[in-house]
Amino acid sequence: MADMVLGVGEFGVCAGTGGLLKTFALGSCVAVCIYDVRAKVVGMVHVALPHSSTNLARAKVLPGYFVDTGIQILMEHLAKVRGPDRKGLIVKICGGANVMRATNVFDIGKRNIQAVTQDLMRRGMPPTSSDIGGSISRTVSIEVDTGCVVLNSPGRSKWTI
Repeated sequence: MADMVLGVGEFGVCAGTGGLLKTFALGSCVAVCIYDVRAKVVGMVHVALPHSSTNLARAKVLPGYFVDTGIQILMEHLAKVRGPDRKGLIVKICGGANVMRATNVFDIGKRNIQAVTQDLMRRGMPPTSSDIGGSISRTVSIEVDTGCVVLNSPGRSKWTI
């Protein structure tokens, strides 16, 4: 299975031995990574903004761009592959940095983290681990075989959550 690379506002589901989902350069964006241990299925969405109500037209075209529509569309596509039962899902979140350290005026990273956490809690799917906040850009991947989330950032060695 080839690697699937996701851009801003994109989502993907992968269910094949050796499969990998990856997204590059998360700044204030957040990657929501979901792993089904039994079915060996992974999903990821790369969200950029908390609420689709700020741009309903964009949400229709690119639902993964917003937390509320992005997590929903990811869950719908995961259900097509593994069924609707949420048992056995492991959720990890990454990103939400404040890469524009000079100003906290909008603090999009913090708002994204709050929106993602609230959405997941409402669904009864709290994150089991996270690597969020700070001021670094992150590249994130999740492996189908293990559910391991691997992160890297310029000037740092790779790490996992």
